[in-house]
Amino acid sequence: MPAALAVTLAMLAGCAAQPEPAAAPKSPSATPSPEPNQPAEPDPRANADLAAAVGANDGAAVRSALERGADIELRGEAGMTPLVAATKANAVAAATALIEAGADVNAKDDIEDSAYLYAGAEGYEEILALTLANGADLTSTNRFGGTALIPAGEHGHVGVTRMLLEAGIDPDHINNLGWTALQEAAILGTDGENHRETVRLLLAGGADPNLRDGQGSTPLANAEARGLWQLAELIKGAGGGY
Repeated sequence: MPAALAVTLAMLAGCAAQPEPAAAPKSPSATPSPEPNQPAEPDPRANADLAAAVGANDGAAVRSALERGADIELRGEAGMTPLVAATKANAVAAATALIEAGADVNAKDDIEDSAYLYAGAEGYEEILALTLANGADLTSTNRFGGTALIPAGEHGHVGVTRMLLEAGIDPDHINNLGWTALQEAAILGTDGENHRETVRLLLAGGADPNLRDGQGSTPLANAEARGLWQLAELIKGAGGGY
């Protein structure tokens, strides 16, 4: 064998005999840590628990359901949000918890009731005050095209009328029937003290005593036509005519 070839083979044999370096030990695999500030998965029972909490007027249970991921604007029966449902039950504790958590006070159900509009129409002053302090739209209207002030005039809700006027609502908004809040009181009200005080507030708040309805009648004419003589006197005293 030529000497050069023998040397080359010897070198190769020496290289092959060299042990391979040991692989570095692998560190034990750690469980990947969650992304920072990643929200927890919502509890699948949270929405049902929220509905139950609203039904029970349980503010603490409402807050618990929301913390576990319940949808604060979830639509239920008749398109009601949890807040609309709470308002229709005059569930003050539940409504308070929902509003404090950011529920939309202007969200409407299938018949165009919102928490704000319904509270005003029904005289639920505590909930109305909360809606006014949390973004209630004073120009929002119900299915009859009326603002919250118009049904307050109809029902003689003194406190609601005062609150809405102080908030800056338009006293002369006209609904789809052609009626203002003053006309509503003259047409559908009574001569009782609540309606008298409501009419006083409306007139003091800038309601036009001569604004005619869709049939061309003034509030004075409508009040007298229904025998509401005390309301008629108040309207006449504020400059109302025929």
